Amino acid sequence: MFKASELRQKEIINIADGKRLGFVSDVEINMETGIIEAIIIPSESRLFRIISKDNDIVIPWEDIKKIGIDVILIDKSS
Repeated sequence: MFKASELRQKEIINIADGKRLGFVSDVEINMETGIIEAIIIPSESRLFRIISKDNDIVIPWEDIKKIGIDVILIDKSS
């Protein structure tokens, strides 16, 4: 088991193309069930996090394949 805050320390890597996507900035939690539904990564185009969150990358929990000590591996083919 892990804390949601520990996710922020892990780098996201897409196993479909090997690309480093960044670090988790936030999580989406279903308030009724308490289950994490997605992780959120700031978009590459956001400059110093002052632009709106509309362009953030949302990774559904189903796309997460492995959570390791240092990284989170996802499979996002598109």
